Amino acid sequence: MRGNWMGRTAALAGILIVTACLAQAQTGQLGRIDFPTSGAPAAQQEFIRGALLLHSFEYEDAREAFQRAEKLDPNFALAYWGEAMTFNHPLWMDRDRDSARAALAKLAPTPGAREAKAPTEREKMYLRAVETLYAEGEKTDRDLAYAAAMRDLHERFPQDADAACFYALSLLGTTEGVRDFRTYMRAAAILEDVFAKYPDHPGAIHYSIHCYDDPTHAPLGVRAASVYARIAPAASHAQHMISHIYIALGDWNAVVTSNEKAVAVSEDRLRRRGEPLSGRSHHALQWLEYAYLQQGRFREARAKLDTMAEDARANGSRGNRNYYASMRAAYIVEMPDSRNAPPSLGGQANAMDLFATGWSTIQAGDLDAARKALAEMKSLPQGGPSSGSGYMSGMNMGGASRGATIDGILQNELEAAILLKESKAQEAQALLEKAAAAEEGMSFEFGPPEVPKPVRELLGEVLLQLNRPVDARKQFELALARAPRRAQALLGEARAAAQSGDNAAAQRIYADLRQIWQNADAGFPPLQEVNRSLAARNSQTKSQR
Repeated sequence: MRGNWMGRTAALAGILIVTACLAQAQTGQLGRIDFPTSGAPAAQQEFIRGALLLHSFEYEDAREAFQRAEKLDPNFALAYWGEAMTFNHPLWMDRDRDSARAALAKLAPTPGAREAKAPTEREKMYLRAVETLYAEGEKTDRDLAYAAAMRDLHERFPQDADAACFYALSLLGTTEGVRDFRTYMRAAAILEDVFAKYPDHPGAIHYSIHCYDDPTHAPLGVRAASVYARIAPAASHAQHMISHIYIALGDWNAVVTSNEKAVAVSEDRLRRRGEPLSGRSHHALQWLEYAYLQQGRFREARAKLDTMAEDARANGSRGNRNYYASMRAAYIVEMPDSRNAPPSLGGQANAMDLFATGWSTIQAGDLDAARKALAEMKSLPQGGPSSGSGYMSGMNMGGASRGATIDGILQNELEAAILLKESKAQEAQALLEKAAAAEEGMSFEFGPPEVPKPVRELLGEVLLQLNRPVDARKQFELALARAPRRAQALLGEARAAAQSGDNAAAQRIYADLRQIWQNADAGFPPLQEVNRSLAARNSQTKSQR
């Protein structure tokens, strides 16, 4: 152990050292932690595995490890704490209080009786904190009370790296889905201290990535992202998580690599457990499809979309159908050929599904079909199923406010696209300005845009059509500030720069696009435009020499 900071007897410390070393030897593919407890040595080994998995949000596997620890040592208080912790998902705005309470009740029937089972003050404080988390009352109040309890634990035992990490995570949980940068940086400061001392601690690395996964702060997260996948290759979420930083930087190669690994690790896990592959990591699958689309790799993107369709049909969950709807919309928005639009799954359509259908029919020239899709969108009940598929979509938040905002933006975009085809540009622009304000009023969401056609990007394209390249360029710059190196926004910015006479900027952007599209499908039309522009510029330069 890194110091006998608990003041235990030498004999007990020796047992824990041996146990922790065994645990670390068997869990090396999940990172390393020192989390001493009073559990029996064999149970401690399972506890360490559970805690490592918990730090990587592998909640189901963590729960099973903690339950094995309970069987090996039925009086092991922190094993029940660990199982209860797997039912709280602070960054996903999700908590199963009843299941957590049932887990704690296996140790003893009351909080006081459970606390009496913990032989040290530190372990008692862990139990008191989790009791606070699952007590009666509003979720927001419970989150604040839990963060206060974890602060007390961290201050009482400052050398407990896990207490520090869980305290930082509890701070992120108090934001309730709103990206409060002040709170995020408070958490980051705590985690940076742990990371500096224990560079293979999965909690310090993982949670710091969550602190930094926006375009402004992403450079601060590169160091953690470069470590996390390497120290925790057995955790699918760890493989995916590093792409939170890379997508905020527009590093599409890294986004592809990390999510290919995340999907593969999730599939390997399902094979080992004898479970159907339809339970693979669909979150990583969605990010992978989006990164392929940015790279112009439409055949590979379509293969992932088809996989999602198969899985959605196989297990039929609303969440998986929402994933498919979001992936389908992203594909349709990006695709260069409207004749290859993927089909809807049918059944109850949400706004995302109808938006994608309407968008594809506009590109195909069928305005009547687009108007029909728009009418259906307008008829959807407010507060119905959300169109989102991300961590903080309406379906995960337990409410529909965010989903309703997304749905309104999608409706405005589709209506504006129809108006443009009807030569009503001013009306279309007014709708898009309204939609842009709504989009920018939403809390920043990491990952692929929840609105598959970012509004500022679409507004820039409209202004280009109206021969206003200077104004269009400003819109593309705003779009890229929110979604760095997004290919369609870069293409629009290059066109706007060229049309306004800034050929040097246009060539720089075209060169960046050629790098992004270096593995694009053969015949990808935008890449042909890029190559023509760069070739013409090179010819002009040579002729001037």
